[in-house]
Order: sequence, then C-alpha cells, then structure tokens
Amino acid sequence: MVNRALLDFPSPGTRWQLLVFLILAAPLVGFGWTCPSRCDCSAQEKAVFCNGRRLTAVPGGIPPESELLDLSRNRIRTLHQGMFSRLWALKELDLSENLISNIEPGAFNGLQKLMTLRLQGNVLKIIPAGVFTGLPNLTILDISKNKIVIFLDHSFKDLVSLRKLEAGDNHLVFVSSRAFGGLHRLQQLTLEKCNLTGIPTQALSHLHHLVELRFKVLNINVIPNYSFRKLHHLKVLEISQCPSLATLESYSLFGLNITALSVTKCNLSVIPYEAFKHLVYLRFLDLSYNPISIIHGRKLRDLSRLQELHLTGGRLAAIENKAFQGLYYFRLLNVSSNALQTLEEGAFHSVGNLEVLRLDGNPLACDCRLLWIIRRRRRLNFEAQQPACASPSAVEGKAFRDFSEVLLDHFTCRRSKITDRTSQRVSVEEGGQATLTCRSDGDPAPTISWVTPHRIHLNSGRKGRVRVLLDGTLEIQYALPKDTGLYRCIASNVAGNDTLVAHLQVRPFSRHLRNDSFLLSNVSFVNTTESLHLLLVDVSTLVGILAIGIMPFLCSVTVCFLFILLWIRSQGRTKHRVNERSPRYSHGYKAVSSKQRTTAQNPR
Repeated sequence: MVNRALLDFPSPGTRWQLLVFLILAAPLVGFGWTCPSRCDCSAQEKAVFCNGRRLTAVPGGIPPESELLDLSRNRIRTLHQGMFSRLWALKELDLSENLISNIEPGAFNGLQKLMTLRLQGNVLKIIPAGVFTGLPNLTILDISKNKIVIFLDHSFKDLVSLRKLEAGDNHLVFVSSRAFGGLHRLQQLTLEKCNLTGIPTQALSHLHHLVELRFKVLNINVIPNYSFRKLHHLKVLEISQCPSLATLESYSLFGLNITALSVTKCNLSVIPYEAFKHLVYLRFLDLSYNPISIIHGRKLRDLSRLQELHLTGGRLAAIENKAFQGLYYFRLLNVSSNALQTLEEGAFHSVGNLEVLRLDGNPLACDCRLLWIIRRRRRLNFEAQQPACASPSAVEGKAFRDFSEVLLDHFTCRRSKITDRTSQRVSVEEGGQATLTCRSDGDPAPTISWVTPHRIHLNSGRKGRVRVLLDGTLEIQYALPKDTGLYRCIASNVAGNDTLVAHLQVRPFSRHLRNDSFLLSNVSFVNTTESLHLLLVDVSTLVGILAIGIMPFLCSVTVCFLFILLWIRSQGRTKHRVNERSPRYSHGYKAVSSKQRTTAQNPR
C-alpha cells in the first residue's frame, strides 16, 4: 500500500506527477511480481510463456488476470478437473506438443472467457463426452496431430460458440453420425491425414452453418451422390492428396452453392462435368495434379460465373474449341506444366476478359495458332513465368517476350492437303473388310474425318464396326450392302481444309446353295455396333438340331397326356365304389331302390 506521507509534498505539481506514475506503474508492479519463476511474462500483453520448460504440471503462481498462457512443448500428461479454474480471464491456452493422453471432465471449468484452445501434437486417443464443458465462448479448437481413432456421439456438444475445428492428422477411422451435434456455429472444419475411407455424410449433415470444409490425405476412391447434403452455407470445399480418388458421381456435389472448389493431387482422368454442372455460383476451380488429358468443348458452359481455372502439373494435351464458351467473367487460366502444344483463341468466350495466362512448362508449337497470344503478350500477365517455344527448331527455347514484330513471320501455318488423290473404287463381298485410305500433310498436322453416304461424321478414336484409324484410314469390318456409296475424307487444320471422295461397293452373297449348305447371319450388338457373323451350317446338322429340340417337347406332351388319362380313370372307379358302398338310411329308401332295380332289369 502506498504511504500517504508521500502524497503530502508541499509542491502540488510534484504530487500530481507521483499520482500519474503510480497509476501507470500499478499494473506493471502487480503483474510482474507474481510471474512464475520458470516462465516469462509480458505485463503489457497479459501473457505468460512457459513453453519448452520440461514442465510436468501447470506451475503455480500464474496471475489470475492472464489472458494468454503458453504451456506448449512440455511433458504434461493429464489435465485434472478444475486445474485452470483460477484463470478466469484466460482467452488463449496453448497445450500443444505435450504428452497429454487423458483429459478429465471438467478440466476446463472456470474458463468462461477462453476463445482459443490448442491441443495439437499430443497422444489423445478419444474425446469423451463432457470434456469441453465450461467453455461457452470457445471459437477455435485444434486437436490435430493426435492419435484419435473415433469421434463419438456428442463429443463436441458443449462448444456452442465454436467456429473453427482442426481435427486432421489423427488415426481417425470412424466418425459417429452425431459426433458434430451441437456445433451449430461451426464454420471451418479440416479432416486430414486420417484413415477414413468415405465421406462422413451423416455427421456433416449437422453442420448447417459450415462455410469451409477441407479433406486432405484420405484413402477414398469415390465421392458418392449426395455426400454433402444439408451444407447449404458451404462456400469452400477442398479435397486434396487423395491418390485413390478417381470418381465424383453425378450428384456428389448436389445441394451445394460453393464459390471455390479444389480437387487436387488425386486420380481424376477426366473432368467430372456432370458433378460440376449445377455449381452456378462457382468462381474458383482447381483440378491441378490430376491425370486429366483434355478439356472438352462446351462442357463448362453451365459454370457461368467461373473466373479462375487451375489445371497445372497434369497430362493435359488438348483444349478443344469453345472449351470456355459461356464463361463471361473468365479472367485466369493456369495450365502450366502439362503436355499442351497449342491453345487456340477459339477456346475462349472472349479473350478480351483474359488477364492472367500461365502456359509455361508446355511443349508449345509456335505457329499461327499461338499468334493471338504473341500479339497480346504486353497486356497478358504471365506471372513472371514466360512461355517458350518448343518447336519449330528455328525458335526452339525462345520466350514469347523476346519476339519482335519482325520475327512474327515464324508464326505461320500450312493449309491441309491430301497428298494421294488417286481415285479409290473399292469393291468387297458382303461380310468382308473394306479399307479406304486418306493421307494428308500440313502444319499443324491435319486431323482426318470421314463422312459416310448417310451423312454420319466419323472421327479418329471412334470404336465399332466402322472406325477411323490414327493414320486417317477408314476401316469397315463385316461390310453390309447398305455401306455401299460415296465416302468423303476431310483433312483439316487451322489454316484450311481439303477433301477427297472414295467409292465403296459391297457385293451381296450368291443366292445359290452349294454342297447342301446355307448361310446364317447373326447380328452382334457388342459396343452398340452392327457385326455380321456368317455361319456355314450343314443341312443334316440342322435336322439333327431340330430333332433334338422337338423330341423332348413331344415326350413331355405324351407324358402329360398319360397322366391326365390315368387321373380320369381313377376318378371313374372312385365314383363307382362310392355308389356301391353308400348306406341305406330308411326302409322306404330300400323299397324304392329295390323296385327301381326290378324295373330296370325287366322294363316290360
């Protein structure tokens, strides 16, 4: 207590200076003197730092006014009931990287103002119900890097104000359906490096106000339909480092209104367009480090608000024309470190909106298809990663920024040209194989397509009875008379097209039977294509086959007839014996019966 004699100085100015000094110094004196001997204290921040002191228990003498207590990197094993009850002002408690394996119910009683609790890096195996009672204002809980194997029902029910839960890097194998019950205000949830093999859909359905959800390093193969139902407020969904994940089912993301989606470092070989098509509010999409080889045309048009697409570090070899059609706000494309040789202007809805383009790390062929990028290279942002030419050899390795207006003549193309224009008139017998050739040249290499007499367009890669091979050859297996007609080959590239007409004649089979044999046609529907299989069947063989089929039928009918006949006869005998053995109920009845018999025997 301050001595009053010190306040009775004759000078009023000195008195006021001393009062101000005591008022300012009182918190420092009161807080500093009570700091535990093995800890460091900051009076200004009301913080006590006892981290890394090899403590096996919470030290005594911690000021009740403390708002931050750091006990990380010690050797504490158990949190006993009420051990923090004196620290009524505590707002942040750090117990990470200890040896805590047991938390008694009520261990956090009295911490009414606590907002952040860090328990990561301990050896917790389970979270019993009631452990977090007494924490009505807790907003951040980190229990990552423990050995938790299961979340039981109502494990977090008392954390009514929790906003963020970090629960990754555990041995988690199961999440009970009501594990997250009571977390009505949770906005961020992270589950990573667990042993989960599926999405805990039932448990997630209780998190109606969840905004950000992250799954990382999980052993899941598929995202099934309706996995995230009832998460109507979710905005950010991140699925990362799941090497077995190859499929997102068509309705797996149904019900979500997310604005950011990341599915990275997984095993997607194609973009799951059907799963994405209803995400009309999506602005950010990241599919990096997946073995995706192509972005198809017009498949992303339902994502009308999409602004950024990241697909780096994959196997992307082609971006088709109109791939980004309908994306009015599209401003950033990152397809670096892929296998792209070109990117045509026609892939975009409008290149005027494009601001950032990452093409570095691709084997780009610098021809007329990339001229639009060269002309806009001053306005486009390559994020300090300049794309460079891989071909032709004259400009190999040259960065786009190094091209002057004089060197733009390298960005040229040669129009498609069919090299062999010899007239083709092919004649085959029905059931045979027909081949029509088409060789072309150009820069870039032309693509070959065929138009059938029925005006059906065939491209390379199509499977079936009629297909186009990689070298442009049209192959028709098991030719039919209806295949007869004119076929048109079209060789096309960005510089122009060239065409060639070929004629096919399919001769029908002879109508004469030879050597008592005939032909049977069998249509196969494998791969939804027509296949004609011809079978030579001997007449005697056919008779044998028919006999084998008819004889069992006749035998069955005969047996049934005999059974019916025997049944009818047995019914007749039964009726006759009943009439003979029927009792005589009265004298009158016997008289009438005797008389009737006499009359029947002597009709006259």
